[in-house]
Amino acid sequence: MTSPESASPSRPAKAAGFALLGVAAVALVIGVISLFGGGSDTPPSAEGSSSAPPPATTSAAPASSTESSAAPTTPSSAPPVTTTAPPTTSAAVPPPPVTQPGVAKEPVRVYNNSTITGLASKASDEVRANGWTVAGTGNYSQGTIPTTTVYFRPGTAEEASAKELAAVLRARVEPRFDGIESSAPGIILIVTNDYQGASKSK
Repeated sequence: MTSPESASPSRPAKAAGFALLGVAAVALVIGVISLFGGGSDTPPSAEGSSSAPPPATTSAAPASSTESSAAPTTPSSAPPVTTTAPPTTSAAVPPPPVTQPGVAKEPVRVYNNSTITGLASKASDEVRANGWTVAGTGNYSQGTIPTTTVYFRPGTAEEASAKELAAVLRARVEPRFDGIESSAPGIILIVTNDYQGASKSK
């Protein structure tokens, strides 16, 4: 009777031992799987770490250096434009007035040979404004004068003064013709329809 009672407690101990062995076997299998599985997981993370150093960041730095090098080239192209400006200024210098400041201004008589009423009076105002004395005004009806002209007596002081007045009024200058040859001394200005008046520079 004693032997069957002693045999019954040994059975649960054996069952517990088998259970522990089963658990250990399962743990061993899991450990082996995790060991081999972890080894296969390592290369992807290593590849990720090798791709992680961004070469794009280093390539972006040269791009900014090329932009900074492009900036100096733009200002260097600007000076040629500045060098073109001086020729324009020098071109404006050559046309000085052909007037002779030391020449005495002879008295002027102004005659209207146009269809414009009061043109002789208007021309007289401009003659006075430029420093000449107007000795008289009137109409010239002895013929048709082709263009506004300043007349002088050759070989007298009137010639230089007449040329200066003609330059101011943008008119033609000529020696007196037969119709006015015997007129009183002084410059004669006959204005026609093409009278332009004093130049704007004056």
